[in-house]
Amino acid sequence: MIVTSSQQALVSVSLDLFYIIYDCANRSLVLLIVQGLNPSGETCINRQPCRRMYTASFAFFEAIWEAGITHCFVNLGSDHPSIIEAMVKGQKERKQKFPRIITCPNEMVALSMADGYARYTSKPQCVIVHVDVGTQGLGAAVHNASCGRAPVLIFAGLSPYTCEGEYRGSRTEYIHWIQDVPDQKQIVSQYCRYAGELKAGRNIKQMVGRALQFATSAPAGPAYLIGPREVMEEDIEPYELDQAHWGAVEPAALPEAAVQEIAEALVGAKEPLLITGYCGRNHNAVAELVKLAETVKGLRVLDTGGSDMCFPADHPASLGLRYGIHERIPTADLIIVADCDVPWVPTLCKPSPGTRIFHLDSDPLKQQMPVFYIPAQARYRCDTYTAFKQLHTYITHTSSLSQTLSNSVYNDRWSTLQKEHAQRLHSIRELAQPNNTDNTFNTSYLISRLRHHVPLDTIFAVEAVTLTTLVADQLQPTIPGTWINCGGGGLGWSGGASLGIKLAAPKRFVCQIVGDGTFLFSVPGSVYWISQRYNLPVLTIVLNNQGWNAPRRSLLLVHPDGEGSKASNEDLNISFAPSPDYAGIAKCAAGGRLWAGVACTMDELEQRLIDAVKSVQDGTGAVLDAHLDGGRSVFVG
Repeated sequence: MIVTSSQQALVSVSLDLFYIIYDCANRSLVLLIVQGLNPSGETCINRQPCRRMYTASFAFFEAIWEAGITHCFVNLGSDHPSIIEAMVKGQKERKQKFPRIITCPNEMVALSMADGYARYTSKPQCVIVHVDVGTQGLGAAVHNASCGRAPVLIFAGLSPYTCEGEYRGSRTEYIHWIQDVPDQKQIVSQYCRYAGELKAGRNIKQMVGRALQFATSAPAGPAYLIGPREVMEEDIEPYELDQAHWGAVEPAALPEAAVQEIAEALVGAKEPLLITGYCGRNHNAVAELVKLAETVKGLRVLDTGGSDMCFPADHPASLGLRYGIHERIPTADLIIVADCDVPWVPTLCKPSPGTRIFHLDSDPLKQQMPVFYIPAQARYRCDTYTAFKQLHTYITHTSSLSQTLSNSVYNDRWSTLQKEHAQRLHSIRELAQPNNTDNTFNTSYLISRLRHHVPLDTIFAVEAVTLTTLVADQLQPTIPGTWINCGGGGLGWSGGASLGIKLAAPKRFVCQIVGDGTFLFSVPGSVYWISQRYNLPVLTIVLNNQGWNAPRRSLLLVHPDGEGSKASNEDLNISFAPSPDYAGIAKCAAGGRLWAGVACTMDELEQRLIDAVKSVQDGTGAVLDAHLDGGRSVFVG
């Protein structure tokens, strides 16, 4: 008789208790006991069900689960038959010990979800995409994960490397030739901490472990693995790794001599300044930085909005959030740059000559930036949580420094900080005063009312671009982990990221604040389908200023009096008037299961905010299209 599998023909001759089988593909004789398994691994000769396969794909899912990954954000394709088989097998046989699979119709949204989840929890998640085209579909999300130091594992299949059925997984479709590219890793490798290829099934867990070590070691970021169908289909023996051997590199401390030098410089400075951007990713680092600021009274802290809330806005030492420019940078006589990518923009603002600068960072050389330098007298690769703790502990326990800090001049500096901080908050409140002339509202008023209506521990995913500093001034975050900014330049991050944050913190209120142009970049058709499919209610506030303001700002910084400075947004091709129906787009994508509203006046805004917040709290997502300064030019097609 002839037994046919999907990949090979087996001609067998029956004897009493066994079969002698000629394997046509491999030209070899195979002895098979009657009650044994067909070499195809699919159908037993006695027509009884076979033992299920343990493939490299199943081992891959075991590996990521054992490493602590709980979610896979997937966009599947022709390279994934064994991946799909493994998912079905795992969900059926190991429901409590298998990653949750989240279907994502768009790859950028998939990676942005994993990114948001990882930024809030510092725990890596997995994204599975389709060969080269799915890798390209990740788009700007790879840049964001890299710049934003988000630990994620990306897996993509490869087109099969065999054509004539040599292995299970050989080419079976036209597209397998079209998607066979010379070096798929090169599409994203410059953004990744690690990029590798799975060349055999038997060490797949080791390869996953190595990729995750890179992804989770500071500075964290994406790791990319690829594997051809033949390798992912390979049958292997089950095995486990000792996860204790596969952890991230442990955080580094400052050398003792550096602790002494920086501590003495801090205490001796007349106007010390600390500039940060990412240290709040470790939520415990915020408290250590507060202790340092309260130990050295007079130390000011400037947040550059790299990604996280690094210092509480209600603290007297806080200067708030600014991008690359602040009046205290040129006047400081000592600056500590701590986990920050862009402390200042030299063409706009820079330290004075003679300022002592110390650079503390997990990546002080900025190894993925071809051009980066600051005039630091010393730079240290270290963990800022550990460094802050070392510094305030050393100062407190060194009698000479403690005695110096007991001088009344430091109490005077503290009083000065309190007065300056109170004045700053007063100015911020003034910006949010209601417009009694025409009942319209600006960004400051909108965000102040939003802050009033949402819960105190709301987590904000912010992608407001040119309006970010106004948003930060009004939100004034004080709880670690409640302000998460993109950190990169790939617009569209916040749609998927807010869903990932909600997935990681299902009991918390999550609010996305996004510009109108950026809302379109976020692929709302995918975002709001996922939101309703997986019951992830989020409040989205669209800051509708009818176009892209960032290109105009960039133009004016270089050509302040040029022809473009006099042109309209329409002439500059940055206008979105008439405005799309952003809330309507989201509602359609959610199949109608979404609250959608528009506000152009203060009266409309107040009621819409109340309704939108209640909708999210009741379990239905909401999108509020907020027309800034009364913009009313809407699309009516």
